[in-house]
Amino acid sequence: MDVHDLPTPCLVVDAGAFAANVATMAAARPGRALRPHVKAFKSTALARELARAGHDAFCCATPTEVVGMASVGLGADLLLANEVVDRRRLAAMVGSTLGARITVAVDSVETIAAAAASGVREVLIDVEVGMPRCGCDPAEAGALADAARAAGLGVRGVMGYEGHLMMEADGKAGKVEAAMARLLAAHDAVGGDVVSGGGTGTWDTNTWVTELQAGSYTLMDGDYARLDSPFRPALAVWATVVSANRAKGWAVADAGLKALATDHGPPTIDGATVWFCSDEHTTFSVAEGGALPAVGDRVALRPGHVDPTVALHERLHVVADDRVVDTWPVDLRGWDPRRP
Repeated sequence: MDVHDLPTPCLVVDAGAFAANVATMAAARPGRALRPHVKAFKSTALARELARAGHDAFCCATPTEVVGMASVGLGADLLLANEVVDRRRLAAMVGSTLGARITVAVDSVETIAAAAASGVREVLIDVEVGMPRCGCDPAEAGALADAARAAGLGVRGVMGYEGHLMMEADGKAGKVEAAMARLLAAHDAVGGDVVSGGGTGTWDTNTWVTELQAGSYTLMDGDYARLDSPFRPALAVWATVVSANRAKGWAVADAGLKALATDHGPPTIDGATVWFCSDEHTTFSVAEGGALPAVGDRVALRPGHVDPTVALHERLHVVADDRVVDTWPVDLRGWDPRRP
C-alpha cells in the first residue's frame, strides 16, 4: 500500500529514522544498559524490534503493559516503574504473567503492602531526585527497603527519574549529577544491583544509572527534537486537507485533539504555521510565497509529545519510500490487565 492511500488521521513511522534511532541508542547503551520504556510507543511489535537490537529488559507504566509484554514472550525482565495500590489489579497482573520476571516500584509502606499482598516478588525503591512526582525521600529509602524485605519481597535496588531535567538547556550535566547523587546515596542504604533512571533527554549525561529508562528516542517528537541529539523524528500523524480558504490563506486538516496530544505544544508542519487544533481539525497557513495545499492533499503533523499521541491510535504504519512495509498494533493501551 502507498502511504497516500492510508485513511487519515493515522500514525506513520519513518522506517529509516526509526532504525537509525534504535541503532544509535543500542551502540551507546547496549543490552541491559538500556531498559526501553514501552509507555512511549505501547506496541509489542515495536518492542520486538528493540529486543532484536539486544534489549531484553523493559520498563512499563501500567499493569496492562506488563501483561501484554509477557504474553508475547517479552517477559525476561519487566519493571512496572509506577506505584500501584490497587491490589486486585496487581494480583491480576501477577496471575497473568507466570514465568515472567516482574519488578514493581514502591515508595511507601502502603505500596509495599499492596505489592506483598498481591504476589509481587521483587521491588525497586523509588526515590525522589528533584522532580515533584513519585519517590520517597532518599533518607527514607533504607527503612523502606528493610520494610520490603520484612514483607518477604526481594529488593533489587533503586530507581529515580530526573524528568524535570530532560529539556534542561543550561548546566544539564551538573544538575543530572546532583540528582543522581541523591539516588546513589539512597542506593548505598538500600543495596541491590540495580540503579534505574533517566530518559531520552538525559541519555548522554546520566552516566550513573546501571540502566537507562528511555523510550521516546525510538520515535521522537517535537519537544525532544529541540534537543541537540542524534535521534531523528520518526513519527508523524498523517492528515488530509479537507478545506482550504485561499482568500484568507488558511487550510484545515482532518486531525485534531482526538488524534494528537498538544500538552507539549501544537504539532508542526514543514513549511507551515499551525494556528490551532480543535477536536477533529488542525488549521494552518503556509509561509509567504508558499503554495496552500489543495483539498485532498496529505500533510504530516509532527506531534509535540509522542507518548499520549500514540495512545490515541490503534496502529502504527511503518513506511519506507512512501510504501507501507509493516503495521504495528498499538496493543498496550488501557489500564485493565485482565482484558484480552
